[in-house]
Parts: sequence; C-alpha cells; structure tokens
Amino acid sequence: MATATITAGSAPARPAAAAPADHMPARRVIAFLAMVFGMFMAILDIQIVSASLAEIQAGLSASSDEIPWVQTAYLIAEVVMIPLSGFLSRMLSTRVLFTIAAAGFTAASALAATATNIDQMIVYRAIQGFIGGGMIPSVFAAAFTIFPPSRRAVVSPMIGLVATLAPTIGPTVGGYISHAMSWHWLFLINVVPGILVATAAWSLIDFDKPNLKLFSKFDWWGLIGMAAFLGCMEYVLEEGPNHDWLQEQAVFICAVIMTIGGIIFFWRVFTAEEPIVDLRAFTNVNFAFGSLFSFVVGIGLYGLTYLYPVFLGRIRGYDSMMIGEALFVSGMAMFFTAPVAGILSNKIDLRLMMMIGFFGFATGTWWMTHLTADWDFYELLIPQILRGCSMMLCMVPINNIALGTLPPERLKNASGLFNLTRNLGGAVGLAIINTVLIDRNAFHYARLSEHVEWGSQAAQTKLQNMTLNFEQSAGLDAGTAAISKLSGMVHQQAALLSFMDVFFMLTALFATLGLFVLFINKPAGQGGGGGGGH
Repeated sequence: MATATITAGSAPARPAAAAPADHMPARRVIAFLAMVFGMFMAILDIQIVSASLAEIQAGLSASSDEIPWVQTAYLIAEVVMIPLSGFLSRMLSTRVLFTIAAAGFTAASALAATATNIDQMIVYRAIQGFIGGGMIPSVFAAAFTIFPPSRRAVVSPMIGLVATLAPTIGPTVGGYISHAMSWHWLFLINVVPGILVATAAWSLIDFDKPNLKLFSKFDWWGLIGMAAFLGCMEYVLEEGPNHDWLQEQAVFICAVIMTIGGIIFFWRVFTAEEPIVDLRAFTNVNFAFGSLFSFVVGIGLYGLTYLYPVFLGRIRGYDSMMIGEALFVSGMAMFFTAPVAGILSNKIDLRLMMMIGFFGFATGTWWMTHLTADWDFYELLIPQILRGCSMMLCMVPINNIALGTLPPERLKNASGLFNLTRNLGGAVGLAIINTVLIDRNAFHYARLSEHVEWGSQAAQTKLQNMTLNFEQSAGLDAGTAAISKLSGMVHQQAALLSFMDVFFMLTALFATLGLFVLFINKPAGQGGGGGGGH
C-alpha cells in the first residue's frame, strides 16, 4: 500500500523519519508549545481589538475615519512580515527570530496600552503587527521540521486549531475584556504571557543554526517591492469597498503603488541570488493545491468572523459582549473537533476529510440563507456548529497536504507563503463581502422601495395602521413616526437580503471547492499522517 500512496519526492523529504519516531525530547515539545502559544497571541490580537474599536475610539477621542487604522496598520505590517519571516528564520535561526518576535510583540502591546492619541496607537499597532507576524510561519515550519510524520496526527490539529480558533473566539474575548476592565487590558493581557513565551523560546529552541552570510545577499529592492505590493494591496482591499474603490484618491494611489511594487517584487524574485521569498515551493503540486485551499479557507474563516457580528450588531442591536456570548459556539465546536480531526487524518483519505469539511461549511452557510430579523442564539446554533466542525476538518488535511511533503530546506519559506495565502484569502474575502453587502443592499432597497410608494394600497394600509398606533403615544408626531418606522423596516429587510446573498455566494464557493477536491492527486501517506502509516 505504501508504494501506491507516496507521491513523487515525498520519500526523501524526511530522512529524519528513520529515527525513533515515537521519541521526542521534552525540551523540544515544551519549546514548540511555547511557540504555539505565541502564535495564538498574535492571531487573537487582531480580533479582540476589532471587537472593541468603539471603546478604543472613545478612549483616544478618535474620529470614525481614524479608528479603522488601529486594525489596518496591524494587518498591513503583519502581511509584509509573514512571507519575509522565511528568509529571516534561515538567516538568524528560529530561536533568534522567534525570541525577537515574541519580545517585540510584547513590548509593542505594552506601548499600545499607554497610547494617549490615535497617532501613537497606529504606530504601536504597526510595530506589533510587523514583529508579531514573524511568530506565525515559524510555528508551521517547526511543526513539520522537528516532529516525525507519526506525530502529525497530534501536531497538525494543534496548529490548525490555533489558526482557526483564535480569530473565531476573538470577539468573545475582546468583548469580555473591554466590558469587565477597560480597553487598555486588550493589550496589557499580552505582557506576562509574552515575557514567558520569549524566555522559553530563547532557552529551549534548538531546531536550527543561523546562516549570517545570507545578510550580505539580502535583497533590499525585493523587500521594498514586497512591502509596497502587499501593504498597498491590504489597504486597497480594506478601504476599497467603503470608498467606491478607485474613485477614492488614496485607494487609487495605493493601487498604483501596489502595481509598481508588484512588478519590482516579482522581478527580484526571479532574478535575485537569494530572493526575499522563494516561490519554487509552488512547483510542488501538493503545496500549490494546499495554498489554494488555504486561500479559500481564509475567505470562510475571516468572512464569517466578520459577518456574524455585523448581523448581530446591525440587525439585532447587540453590543460586543452580547455578540461574543452568542458566537462562542463555533470556538467550542472547533475545540472538540480538533482531536477527532487528528484521528481521522490517520484513518481516512485526506481528500475525503476535506470534502466533508467543505460540504459541511457550505451546509452551514446555506442554512444562513434563510435568515430573518428574529434570528438569535438558538437559530444560529446549528450553522455555528457546522462552521466550527467543518473548519477543523478542512484545516488539518490542508496543512498536511501543503507542508507534509516538502523537503526541510524549503519549509521555512513555504510556511510563510502558506500562511500568507490564508491572510490574503481573508483580505480578499472581506473586500468582496463588503462590496456585495453594499451593492446588494442598495439594489434590494431600490426594489423594496418600489412596493412602499404612495400608489401601493398595501403600503398605505400599513402606514395608516402604524399611524394609529403612534397616535396613542402622547408627544409624538404620529405621521412622521410611522413613516420613519416604515423606512427603517425597508432598510432592515434590504440589509437582511444582502446578508442572504453573501451567504449564498459562500455556499456556492465551498460546494464548488468540495467537488474540486476530486480532481487533486491522492496525498502522500494514506490517512494524512504524511507517512505515519508506513
């Protein structure tokens, strides 16, 4: 069976697998767990802050135009560091890079808590995102470098759980912290764990050695091009939907810089002696497909983490604490599905796991196409459970397929690219979702308004009944109040219909991807252990 299931190139990829597979030094296990916790902090920090932007805005006396930069600065800086971390890890070693990343992230968190105006906060958040971004790919690379394939059924669900759980529970944690204490604790909560993670990383990580000779070959033009390309792309995707895309001057300028940066970046990737990012990993078919799937999972992961709170806030009128309480179910579903996904990855074909995950996700979003304004915790329960379970069933095989057959010398660069695809998927997904929500809301409002005009008998009857109700309330202009109420109902229904359109779009996307899985080759090592069954 083994000869039938190993893909080309996977056998020599892990010479270390010949060593005693079941023995791992406790030092390395503890070091890896510290790295996983550091990655959890870095990913969680995005969402716990996004859930409490209103509190931060009030605390810093920032305008509604300025406050989104608290998030945008972090995301732009992080998306530049993630692919860069592969080169830095080879040059400095995992130990040095991860320690600097953990210590810098912690220091920037403490600084963010001391910010007294919006400008300081934006600078500190950019530093936090850039330095903290180095932790995320390092964990994925370490998982597939230091652990033998027989351990992958434990390790892959662990990093998959952190990568998906952290964004999902962020609104819950953020809402609780900002309500129970103050927005400063959104950042201060990182300080003690960050110091412990940095100390553990420096003391325990011994996976590799630095190669300082690479510094003389550092491609500065490649870095400038990549920063301009990815940073401006993140800004365009973040701000475009709300400013009519290229009609806004800042978005247009960033789109031009993005194009120029992209040309410089890709030119240097193919001509530099030591490019900032090595794209050769995409020649591995499994990695290329895994990255594609990771991109789409990013759309689903960050898209729904955005959509549910917007629905509950805009339609149901929930605050951040109530939203968090309503949405913790997805996180619980992920947590309990992770060990099941690990066991299944060694028992069944990874393609079947992914297909179950994609169709499960599509079922959850299809359920949401029947949305009404009355939907609450219990109506959202089944879609959230489907979302959480399906996300874990997707992530574990995707991690194994993408990174499980690469040779060790390619893993550091490939891990940065793999994580970048998920982040870019989230950014592209949110841009598309926002655009669809805005456009379809306008479309549905126009269609509904046609039925609520003065010539409509049903509308006239409804308005007269509402006016009579308001006349019974003293101190109100009944006619004006009735018209205002009717207008609000039309706006609400238009918003609901636009949400349903987005959920239908996500259903079609994930159902299509579930079918697309049939066309990929059987992954290495039946069952997804990456060779654990040999």
